Amino acid sequence: MYRIWIVEDDAVIARVLREHLAQWGYIAQCAQDFEHILEEMESFAPQLILLDISLPFFNGYHWCTEIRKRSNVPILFLSSASDHMNAVMAMQMGGDDFIAKPFDLMVLTAKIQALLRRSYDFSTAANLVSCGGAVLNLDDATLLYDNTRISLSRNEYKILRLLMENRGRIIARDAIMEALWESDSFVDENTLSVNVNRLRKKLEQAGLHDFIHTKKGVGYLVE
Repeated sequence: MYRIWIVEDDAVIARVLREHLAQWGYIAQCAQDFEHILEEMESFAPQLILLDISLPFFNGYHWCTEIRKRSNVPILFLSSASDHMNAVMAMQMGGDDFIAKPFDLMVLTAKIQALLRRSYDFSTAANLVSCGGAVLNLDDATLLYDNTRISLSRNEYKILRLLMENRGRIIARDAIMEALWESDSFVDENTLSVNVNRLRKKLEQAGLHDFIHTKKGVGYLVE
């Protein structure tokens, strides 16, 4: 069951979209605070975003650029203008697809389904790393466990990828620090501990307990 976030300031359109997507079995939620889009996105952790271009405070192009700094979640642009320049701009800003208003809801649904298939095709093993029931998606830097999608920061993703790709093997702290900061020099070891503890807490909140093991004085491993 995919989570779709609707960033549309027209309350009527947003409600119609949410109700329509719910009928198709999606978990749909509408943005509420258009000044703090990134915070809402982190909280909901959507698997696809419907992003209007004309929004209060900042337009959809701005938010797409900001989202792309921290996530590869698929973005489908909505726009009341159907000219080619908007479509080109949407793609250049990091969007994955574009649909002009007014649109047929069934056409929109078909675009959403196609975009989800391209983005989350679990038969494409090269883009996934699994361990202990958890699946790390290398395309969008998220972890899926027990039907819960966990959003990861840059460092959390790098730590988890390194450990899961080498599951069963102890990865030295120096090696992890070098992977994160491209050097193990001038980096306080406590910084790595803080990152690992933060990641552990996030995993535990999602039900993944004791996923990362500590080998005192050596490093970490995932079994």
